[in-house]
Amino acid sequence: MSSFSIAAMMIASPAWAQTPEQPAEIRADRITQTVKTMTLDQFEGRAPGTAGEDRTIGYLIGRFEALGLEPGGVDGSWTQPVPLLHTTLGKPQTLAMSVDGQTMALDAGKDIYVSTLQPNPMAVVEDAEMVFVGYGVTAPEREWDDFKNVDLTGKVAIFLVNDPDFAAASDESVAGKFGGKAMTYYGRWTYKFEEASRRGAVAALIIHETEAAGYGWNVIESPQGENYDIVRPAADITSLALQGWISGDMAQRLFDNAGLDLAKLRIAARSSSFQPVALNAKFDATYRVDQKVVKSQNVLGKITGKSRPDETIIYGAHWDAYGEGLPDADGRIYRAGANDDALGIAGIMEIARKFKSMPQADRSIIFAAWTAEERGLLGSEAYAQAPIYPVEKTVANLAIDILQTAGAAKDVILVGKGQGTLEDDLAKFAKLQGRVVTEESLPERGLFFRADHFSLAKQGVPVLLMMGFAGATDLVDGGREAGQKWIDDYTGNCYHAACDAWSPDWDLTGAVQDIEVMFDIGNDLARSNRWPEWKDGSEFKDLRDESATMRD
Repeated sequence: MSSFSIAAMMIASPAWAQTPEQPAEIRADRITQTVKTMTLDQFEGRAPGTAGEDRTIGYLIGRFEALGLEPGGVDGSWTQPVPLLHTTLGKPQTLAMSVDGQTMALDAGKDIYVSTLQPNPMAVVEDAEMVFVGYGVTAPEREWDDFKNVDLTGKVAIFLVNDPDFAAASDESVAGKFGGKAMTYYGRWTYKFEEASRRGAVAALIIHETEAAGYGWNVIESPQGENYDIVRPAADITSLALQGWISGDMAQRLFDNAGLDLAKLRIAARSSSFQPVALNAKFDATYRVDQKVVKSQNVLGKITGKSRPDETIIYGAHWDAYGEGLPDADGRIYRAGANDDALGIAGIMEIARKFKSMPQADRSIIFAAWTAEERGLLGSEAYAQAPIYPVEKTVANLAIDILQTAGAAKDVILVGKGQGTLEDDLAKFAKLQGRVVTEESLPERGLFFRADHFSLAKQGVPVLLMMGFAGATDLVDGGREAGQKWIDDYTGNCYHAACDAWSPDWDLTGAVQDIEVMFDIGNDLARSNRWPEWKDGSEFKDLRDESATMRD
């Protein structure tokens, strides 16, 4: 069956169409139907660059058309092309470290995990000096610089994971300087690799610690040498031939052999006076690289504003999942992401339907279905690098990525406390629902930096993320204990697995509450001249402030 035929079949039902008789409410049955459709085997787990993507794009365009949206993509189309670089490393031809000329063999996958984002047939690091750079943070606004002008050109940067204050005692001067247990962007591995590249390093390795990273080594090695990036101009390609992680045990051996006390250096790295330390060690690695460009697409619909159409509110969710994998215990091979994030797509569909049933708003509203979130937020990153709607006049980005499916809740979970004034909007509209705001339970895991809204945040756009497993919800039936059980069941069994599938056991009452509050926030912004802001201390505030004169 052709992609067009499948898309047409799935939108033929009048349930998708707007009629005057339909109530303007967010409905669980429509959400369910969207999720069940998007997880059909015909979509093959919705992996970018596959036949499953072609069918997904056709389906999404059909749904947006049926909802009465206008094309919101490039040049009046429904899409934005997103070419992706896909790389896969073969087995290493050489892989070792040496200290004072004494070779330390490395077990690929066990001692070290690396990948590449360079479009080259070989990834080679030859006899490169290794330098320990602490947490690798350059934060002038916090009077912090771990590099102290050390030249990293052609060298291998070795980092600690997370922020300088993650492990600090309350009496240390750094305590609270980077948000305490709550991770800042400086703690993310993506930032560390970017900073190493900016300084000309040829490779970068982060020392793995389960608590500080928020996940075990099994998560580190799960991509099995694969990586993705947006296709970049030659001048913007990373300098890093290899980037990745070194296990805690192997790092300890390396520092011991170099005559250095890693435990003491961890403490030293928590001081702003820290100086980078040369390890008197060399790194060698040679890998063959399978590389190709995968063609993918974002899908965008819009409702044009009546009086200020150049001012936009963006609702976003990602359409992609993990595609085909090994059969699970039930023989399922497609990792179709029912909750992550077909449920988010269903949410923005319902929000779009509700907006279309109401009088036209003053500002334009964009509905974005992003590609390649699971490959590193790449669809939203491609948009942020080439925005269709100017970021300076993008009022807010409201993102939905995973919702809890365990029933009605007394609260809503806030991700990224202290970042922006949209958290005040969340509290306001949750209160109108009779709910309160609860902060995410593990802010050190940096969930604020791990969903598509973050790509827009890096451009200064105020953002708000709805993520159902960011903290244990206080469920009406069972309280916070039941909320934690739902998180444990989902993350422990089905997150990124084939069993992330629709279930008749789902109770979408709480998900509907969360979708409704996101609608209410966007609706209020769309009918006002208010501009949300970043709060003092946010790493994105200065960027937004620089463009203030472009807004009313």
